[in-house]
Amino acid sequence: MAKKLIIAEKPSVARDIARVLKCNKSTSGGLENDNYIVTWALGHLVTLKEPNEIDIKYKNWKLEDLPILPTKIPLKVIKKTTNQYKIVKELFNSSEVDEIICATDAGREGELIFRLIYENSKCNKPFKRLWISSMTDEAIKDGFKKIKNGSNFDSLYYSSICRAYADWYIGMNASRVYSIKYNAKLSVGRVQTPTLALIVKRQYEIDTFIPKIYYTLTADFGDYEASWFDIESKDLKTNKQIDSKETVEKIVLDVKGKNGTII
Repeated sequence: MAKKLIIAEKPSVARDIARVLKCNKSTSGGLENDNYIVTWALGHLVTLKEPNEIDIKYKNWKLEDLPILPTKIPLKVIKKTTNQYKIVKELFNSSEVDEIICATDAGREGELIFRLIYENSKCNKPFKRLWISSMTDEAIKDGFKKIKNGSNFDSLYYSSICRAYADWYIGMNASRVYSIKYNAKLSVGRVQTPTLALIVKRQYEIDTFIPKIYYTLTADFGDYEASWFDIESKDLKTNKQIDSKETVEKIVLDVKGKNGTII
């Protein structure tokens, strides 16, 4: 009897699913019963090749070789998790399996993890998608009742592979440009570089900070307190700051004993 193969993103999730489905028999590839085999990835098992793995000429970093923009970036198995990939690939293509269920995390990255393994394994079996965001027994059971066709998530995969290609194009090319220009091994990335810029900007603000005295004004209305703020200021960090004590005293005189309107 053919079985359905379920692949989770990590072992802990696979064990939860196996427990709910009563897959109690341990095998070299995971856990199974008469109907299901549950296995797992270890995060990414497959990734995009680096330039020098596509063409040996890119081993030496040269400006004249840039930009490197292959239309299709080949895949490779991640070396440190090769053994787990071999297990999953064998299960994907096993004659004992007639259908695959993707149970990686419900999101763009989880979808990419599964699709790259599926593609690199040269598997063409139909696959379904388990889409759950909670690992309670009830959520898992409900998810299997509402199992979806894998093709429903093609757009999510296209989004994730586009993001991966964007990371590759920017990282591989920009890192080489800056490394060559500044004669140092520099890493530039779509996410890491703007994030680093935010950190540097914040550190600069700290380093160049000049302390100054300012005042704030609070009114006690009995049941609650209210703070004065500059209604025309768009800066939420400084719109309660008043530069001079004289201004504070003037505001106090202007409002003291007066009625206000809550809006």
